[in-house]
Amino acid sequence: MKRSEERILTTHVGSLARPHPLLEMMRQKVGGQPYDEGEFARQAREAVAEVVRKQAECGIDIVSDGEQSKAGFFAYVRDRLGGLEVDAIGAPDRAIPEGELEQFPEYYQQYLGGKAETMIRYPPLICTAPITYTGRAILQQDIENLKSAVAALGVEEAFMPSMAPRLIGRNAYYASGADFLEAVAKAMHEEYVAIVDAGLILQIDDPWLTALYHSDPYELGPDLHIDLLNLALEGIPPEKVRYHTCYGINEGPRIHDMPLRDLLPMLLRIRAGAISFEAANPRHLHEWHVWEEFSLPEDKVLIPGMISHAYNIVEHPELIADMLVTYARLVGRERVIAGADCGFSSSATFVPEVDAKVVWAKFQALSEGARLASDRLWRT
Repeated sequence: MKRSEERILTTHVGSLARPHPLLEMMRQKVGGQPYDEGEFARQAREAVAEVVRKQAECGIDIVSDGEQSKAGFFAYVRDRLGGLEVDAIGAPDRAIPEGELEQFPEYYQQYLGGKAETMIRYPPLICTAPITYTGRAILQQDIENLKSAVAALGVEEAFMPSMAPRLIGRNAYYASGADFLEAVAKAMHEEYVAIVDAGLILQIDDPWLTALYHSDPYELGPDLHIDLLNLALEGIPPEKVRYHTCYGINEGPRIHDMPLRDLLPMLLRIRAGAISFEAANPRHLHEWHVWEEFSLPEDKVLIPGMISHAYNIVEHPELIADMLVTYARLVGRERVIAGADCGFSSSATFVPEVDAKVVWAKFQALSEGARLASDRLWRT
């Protein structure tokens, strides 16, 4: 994993809006309807090439495939893991913490109602057999698409997001929630290794860690969650891994978010060389202060979010530069990479939270802010 040795490097969290023709085919696939697999593969390959090119044009140094082939940042594992079936009586995962729903019912009723028709969501799942990894061919196609797109461009590095071990639907097979989670961890290990062996940086997507702050139905606790994540990462060099957590993919009040101060001791235990977290979100903009209290281990890099995934305001490059300089002076300029708070289409949708054209403007602002910060940190 590259560090910001001569200037502040830029990246983001991974997901980007998919083209509407690809979304139409994805809707058919997720809904169990007939679809042209060859055409889907072709459109996904072209979409990856396009989003990688645009990232490079906007000045993003460390790019991703935009998760163009995936219907969601964790729902995609239905195609990667055996042992799961559609749950006829289950309910879809609730993305909004209960406290938020209770305190702001009118807002979320309108918000969620307006989003329902635009999202592509897998049905709820139930585990009825041993969890195994079955997604080798699909994963290899994703890897090839990204590597092919990157080969023609002068980017610094490429990363591929992958879901952290988490409980996927109801458990009707394992003796306990802990056994279920361990099985998922061991299965996902195969995906993690394949990504790293392909020469890509592995990004672990893990909003579930902050969700445990609100709801822990199996009473597993965050410490066990991290222990099993580390089990899934066993044998993988930490410098090949970046870890991302956040507080949700929607716009909302967010007054029930877990404070970074409480989260940080857990983050520092993870076998990852970089930590990506929300920092542009106004509920967390002040949290750079925690680095006045905590020391960042020498083997870790910070990827604080400098642009938000939740609103269409384009952050000013000068503000981005100010924040980057602040982080750099606290932990060292070589150990700061400018990132985003979360993905810009973590769930495949026809109407992303942030308009696709606005995303590119945000990336340009991120690149310009990093340039301004680099001038101040290296050349003054």
